[in-house]
Amino acid sequence: MLGKAKELAGASGGQCVAVTFGSMNEKAGELGVADSVVSIGGSDDFNPESYAAAVRSVVSAKSPPLIMVGSTSMGMDIANTVSTILDMPNISYCSDISVIGGGFSCTSSIYGGKMNAVTNVDGPAVAMVLAGVFNADAGRASGSPSVEDFSAEFGAGKVRFKQLIEPEAADVDITQSNILVAVGRGIGNKDDIELAEELAELLDADLACSRPLVDAGWMPKAHQVGKSGLKVKPKVYIALGISGAPEHIEGMKSSSTIIAINTDKNAPIFDVAHYGMVEDLFDVVEELVEELE
Repeated sequence: MLGKAKELAGASGGQCVAVTFGSMNEKAGELGVADSVVSIGGSDDFNPESYAAAVRSVVSAKSPPLIMVGSTSMGMDIANTVSTILDMPNISYCSDISVIGGGFSCTSSIYGGKMNAVTNVDGPAVAMVLAGVFNADAGRASGSPSVEDFSAEFGAGKVRFKQLIEPEAADVDITQSNILVAVGRGIGNKDDIELAEELAELLDADLACSRPLVDAGWMPKAHQVGKSGLKVKPKVYIALGISGAPEHIEGMKSSSTIIAINTDKNAPIFDVAHYGMVEDLFDVVEELVEELE
């Protein structure tokens, strides 16, 4: 997101300014993309009311033409509050942003990625950016940005931080995988996931899944691909028994090569697949395993 912000700032004659909270200011020097950093301080413990109030005070003081926020649960808390109080348009699910005239053109991914909506804004606006849509290394430069300590108004608010419950540690980060073997409801039962694991091992790939397998308790949440899971962009994505609900497709459609195997020739997954087979996944995977061995 910082890389895209840097690009937009250059195209509009502005600056890319990163805003940090709490101890993040200690890592400000690592933000090689930003022209400058505004360090708000405060607690590392996220509080939607106080964080939004702090961002609002920075925006009021700096008057940026565009505020880019990650489209996460925390980002939504901040963006929605700031845009409402400051009466700014809030463009959600942004997959691309460009400069047009004196404003910005924002492309949003809607209906589970089936359609794009373009919103043009002339005045200050908030853009909520989808994860993984921009190159993380774009615009990165050597040297450290200047850091400004900003005395923000956090406000009292009604929400109080009580406890951080850490999620279970993931055994793998599928967002960094080059090859993913993903299984869906078509796998049949939990024991048959072993066959997909065997194929993944032979391909030096990682195992992923669609939401039904997580809901059934067959696979951990950290392996789920989709709108309510993770967005991935591997070089190869092999979908086994995945019909292709819009929410799942939204999370994997940017993969370089998508291979789908499903017995249903009308499965939506074939609409985004580069290669598809209308076959029983077990027959195909067993033959692949035999060949690879």
